[in-house]
Amino acid sequence: MNEKVENLILEHLRVIRADVSSLKEEVSGIRAEMRSMKQHMAAFMSHETAQDGDIAAMKLQLERIGKRLDIVE
Repeated sequence: MNEKVENLILEHLRVIRADVSSLKEEVSGIRAEMRSMKQHMAAFMSHETAQDGDIAAMKLQLERIGKRLDIVE
């Protein structure tokens, strides 16, 4: 192969390598963000589940109070 052609191919390969490296960094950053979002979502869901339990307990307590006061619907 001609030396100019070889140099041109090598130059293109260097550019491709740099682009791939840049993409790897971006994907790594996106994965870190996704991991963080998943953790926040899990915490949110856990908190929501706890609130659901609290609401259910309050409903039971209100029913008992209603029965004691004889105001059950």
